[in-house]
Order: sequence, then structure tokens, then C-alpha cells
Amino acid sequence: MKKLHPTSVAVRSLSRSLNTGFVFFIIGVVVSPGGNGMDLLSIVGLVVLGIITGIVYEFAYYQRFRYELTADTFDVTSGVLSRRTRELPLGRIQNVDIRQNVVNRLLGIAAVHIETAGGGETEVNLRYVSEAEAHRLRQQLRQGARTEAEDEESLEGEEATAESPAAAVEEEELLFEIQPRELAILSVFTIDPGASVLGGIALSFASGFDPATLVPADRVGGLPGPATGIFALAWGLLLFLLAAWVISALLTFTRYYGFRLTRAGDELYYERGLLQRYSGTIPLEKVQALTISEAIPFRWFGYAALSVETAGYAPGQSDSRGTESAIPLADADRVVALARAIEPFGPIDLESPPRRARERYAVRYLLVVAASVAGAFAVARYTPLDRWYVAAVLVAVVPVAAHLKWTNRGFHTGERYFFTQTGFWRRTTKIVPYYRVQAVLHEATIFQRRRHLASVTADTASSASFFGRAATAHDIDADRGLELQAGIEGRLQRQLHARKQQRASGRWRQDESEKSDSCPSKKRENDN
Repeated sequence: MKKLHPTSVAVRSLSRSLNTGFVFFIIGVVVSPGGNGMDLLSIVGLVVLGIITGIVYEFAYYQRFRYELTADTFDVTSGVLSRRTRELPLGRIQNVDIRQNVVNRLLGIAAVHIETAGGGETEVNLRYVSEAEAHRLRQQLRQGARTEAEDEESLEGEEATAESPAAAVEEEELLFEIQPRELAILSVFTIDPGASVLGGIALSFASGFDPATLVPADRVGGLPGPATGIFALAWGLLLFLLAAWVISALLTFTRYYGFRLTRAGDELYYERGLLQRYSGTIPLEKVQALTISEAIPFRWFGYAALSVETAGYAPGQSDSRGTESAIPLADADRVVALARAIEPFGPIDLESPPRRARERYAVRYLLVVAASVAGAFAVARYTPLDRWYVAAVLVAVVPVAAHLKWTNRGFHTGERYFFTQTGFWRRTTKIVPYYRVQAVLHEATIFQRRRHLASVTADTASSASFFGRAATAHDIDADRGLELQAGIEGRLQRQLHARKQQRASGRWRQDESEKSDSCPSKKRENDN
């Protein structure tokens, strides 16, 4: 059995000793026998004891941690005070994630996080192993997982012919590498929600926690009292937005710096990050759906993004589990080409919702404008602000907004894939293979029923469906929705039956390989 990298003792001890030292510092302040409640010598002694305790604990952790990759399982033995032994069947391993911060990269070590099928938390953490060992484990663990899955699908009594995990790994093919121009545009126009908090903190430190220092005195000297307050508020808001934008650009730049996507066999491998380097896998057999996103203003420059929805948890997702970015930003044609390399779909000829759906959107927006005018009127009654009726100019925007919403929605039913599109500010096109559909929902709210409309959703095993991001054909004719529901269910059963027959005959893997290697025109003929 193997041990962790010796350097892991020093790296883990640094973090552990700081934590235990701080805890012992608090204890020393509370229980110090000094006359004023604190004795410096006692506190220093406790802090040193805490640091030594952390170092001793991490050294013991290193000595007792063992792992081994066998033909069928990945075995891990750990624990200082209590021993814990885990055996992970290779067939249950879904993702292997490699992470490195700046210190790890300088020392040549990496953390390996192993996820199992159906798990929302990391099953095994190896902190830390060498970079070469981390990549070896990732490749062999995922290769072993594929071997186990193939063995489970083979006929009873048939001997498994797949390679063992220790076999030579497949060569990686570079599919995508982000260009400097793409990274610059992505950084400038991406708004990170966490940047607003960091922007506020940065402004607080810059002003010495005194907002008045941020207001230029030469600009407000001649203004009356109320105007001075309004100017100071506007100036502070401008500085806050500027700080949030700068921090957001920096965070995005460091997050996607050096992004590259490769393919080895039936898996995608990605790497990204400047300060914190992430490297993980996207198993193609776990892909549930593809999402092509064209957000404004990226769409103005002809750029798009590609996300891959997988079953369960994918590495590097943080709190957006169920989807992983295959391409953060690239030319729209490149995005579509890569999407077709993952799922060979044909051209998308969208069917738009009926025109009465556009009328429904107009009524909805008119109600929003009416509420805005009413709110402005209420504010005008209790404040010096007048001209509340100015909010009514929003009525002129209603027809344009309703039309844009209507034109950016649609759906298409191919022979092997279901397509949906929605959104103006962030237009998303979803591609769902029929055999990945778990349920087909036909829904109609009370407002939709008044106009004989309905929405049809093709739900998959992706956890993204729980957040309302499933493939949905919005506001289509109710009768057409029933036909669409029946059509998706029929194609689902046919594809499941075909896949079952192909797996039984042992031709599924070969057919999938030939399909991915076929020319785009052949793929389009097969799809439509």
C-alpha cells in the first residue's frame, strides 16, 4: 500500500497548527491565572503547545494513511485516534478531481478528490500526493470505473476482455484551449455575485471606514444640503459598482486562466485556474444534456458557452451541482462543433410558440408596469418626489419585450434528440438525447389554460433539473403539447430498446465510436 507525499506533512501541519494554536490562544486568554485575566507567558506556552499538537497530529495522520489501487477496488485506510478502512468499487467511482493552489504547484503536489455515484460529497480526499501520482490515479481510477461498467453490461457467463486499471492509459486529444481574446472578453463582461461583497469590503478599507473620504470635496462645495447628499450617494454607488466590476474581472480571469479541454476515450478532461488550479473529468456516459448559452453582450461579439449536464455531482461545480462548463467562452461555431463532437446532433429547426403566447407576455409585462406606476405614486405621496407618472413610459417597452421573449423561445424534435430554446438576455439551447429522459411533463397553469397553452418538460437525471433548468418547450399549443409528450415517450422507448439490443450483442461501444468519428453531414442525415 502507498503513502501520501512526505511534503504533505509540512503543508497540512501549517494549516492544522494555525487552527490549534488559535484555539489554545483563546483557551489561554480565558483560563490564564494572571491578575488581570491574562498572563503572556501562559498564553504563549499554550499557543506553542497547540502548534506542536497540530504538527504531531498531522505526522501521525501521514504515518497511518494508506491507499491501494487493486483490480476491483480502491482501498483507503486512515485515522489517528480511530481507524477507518474504506473499499470503493471502481465501478462506483464517478469523478476524480485534482486541485492545486499556488503553494501546491510550487511544491509539486496536488489534492485528489474522489466522488462516487450518487454522492454529493467527496468520498475520499488524498491530501497530498505528487502531481504525477495524482494524474496516474485519475486516469487509472476512471479507466477502472469504465472497465467495471463494461463488465456489468456484458452477458452472463461471458468473459470480460477489458483492460485492467494498471493498463496503459489512452492518449489525450486537445479539443479546446481558451484564447487570450476570449479570456479578456469573458473577464470584462462577466459579473460575479460575490464580487459585490468584496467590492464593498475593498471600499471600506480604502475609505478607512469613513465614506466621506471617498467624496470629492471640490465637487460638492457649492451644492445645497439635499443635493450634496444625493451626489454623495450617487458617487458612492458608482465607486461600489466600479470596485465590484474590477474584482469580478480579476476573479473570472484567475478562475478560467489556462482553460483547456481534452478527450481520452469516452471522457473529457478539463484544466483551469491561475491561483487555484482545477483538473477534473466529465464522463461522457454520464452526460444527460448539453446547454449552449449565448448571453448578452457575448452574443453581440458572436461568442457562446457550452455546459454539460451530468448525472450526479461533477468536479469543480461548487454550489451549481449537476452541470460543468465544457467551454466558458468561444466562437459560437466552435461551441456548436464541440457540442456535436459530444452528441452528434443535426441542424436545429426550431418551432416557435403560437402568437397568442406573445400576447400573454405583453399582458404580463403590462401588469408589471402598472405595479411600477402604482408604487411610484405611493412613494410620491409620502416623499418630496413628484412626477410619479414618468414610470408610465415603460408601456412603450412592453411590445418590444414581449416580442423578444416570443422570438427567443422554441423547440424541435429530431429523430434522436429533443431541443429547446428560451431566454433573451441569456439565451440557452438545450440538447437532450431521448434515452436520457426520465419523465415527460405536460403542465398548464390557470393563465396558460385561458389561452389553450401548455409547457412540456423533458426531465433527466441531472440535478440541474431540480433548479428549474430542465429542457422545457414553453407556451406551446396545448394539443401540440400532448402530441409532443407522446412523441418523446415513444422515441424514448425505441432508443432504450435499441440500446439494450446493442449492448446484448456487444456492438454498442463500437457503434458509438463509429458514430463519433463519422462526418458531420452523415450525422445530420442520421438525426433528421
